[in-house]
Amino acid sequence: MFRSVARSAAGKNLLRRGYATAVPERKVAVLGAAGGIGQPLALLMKLNPLVSQLALYDIANTPGVAADVSHINSRSEVAGYVGEEQLGKALEGCDVVIIPAGVPRKPGMTRDDLFNINAGIVKGLCSAIAKYCPNALVNMISNPVNSTVPIAAEVFKKAGTYDEKKLFGVTTLDVVRAKTFYAGKAKVNVADVNVPVVGGHAGITILPLFSQATPKANLPEEDIKALTKRTQEGGTEVVEAKAGKGSATLSMAYAGAIFADACLKGLNGVPDVVECSFVQSTVTELPFFASKVRLGKNGVEEVLGLGPLSEYEKEGLESLKPELKSSIEKGIKFANQS
Repeated sequence: MFRSVARSAAGKNLLRRGYATAVPERKVAVLGAAGGIGQPLALLMKLNPLVSQLALYDIANTPGVAADVSHINSRSEVAGYVGEEQLGKALEGCDVVIIPAGVPRKPGMTRDDLFNINAGIVKGLCSAIAKYCPNALVNMISNPVNSTVPIAAEVFKKAGTYDEKKLFGVTTLDVVRAKTFYAGKAKVNVADVNVPVVGGHAGITILPLFSQATPKANLPEEDIKALTKRTQEGGTEVVEAKAGKGSATLSMAYAGAIFADACLKGLNGVPDVVECSFVQSTVTELPFFASKVRLGKNGVEEVLGLGPLSEYEKEGLESLKPELKSSIEKGIKFANQS
């Protein structure tokens, strides 16, 4: 994505000379754009040459963020929207909606502690999406993702707009961490590393499949266990390092931008775009599950299977299921209250 930004000026010259096909117009909204994740995510989406319109929404402070980002000399036109009365305008005509809205984690706070606040925020935003841009791809970042994705699905079902191919829980940060930690331990170039991460997006529900990691490094089992634990607790590592003054905002914004870029490429017909995401799934008996997903012009083109697992990963898979099941059910129950 970011290499393509550097090439965008050259691309414009090619377009003028008739050597390339025009990039489609795409509108992207960031809901929660004035927050700790939202601001850097807004910056990264402004740098993406696939975005032609960037709508930044929050309950306060968005005009300043929009003005700041709008001065960057990249393709997209930026507009800021503030307050519920402007939410519809922000969403109209969107191809992709990214939702980092909500309160961040603080020391000692689990993702479940965030639930009541963030669940209510997500429910309201998804009601607006159902009304103003029912065909948009929805990228859910707001935690706890294991519950907020099922909440969104229930809201869309009630509105009659639910399409399981267009709702994604963004678990890309787990993949980003797994790649980084694996590359460090295996002493390989991180740019060449690929590690699928499956399950959910909290604690033990995060299951990196290091047995499938490439390049192959044949790390001992104690290293694999340590890498798995560090990937699962990556968010806590950042919260503690920031000593109560924030959570994983910058790395999450990067991961969110990577996944949104993949969605845009899929919409534009780029072949073989595959990312891990928490989606409606039949890969396990659970109704939602994160695994590799092939993205296309309608969102999810194919939910891919888990592939061969090591014994350690098989144990991890069975261990995560009860907790993930509980989180999914909690989200569904919340969505169906009143």
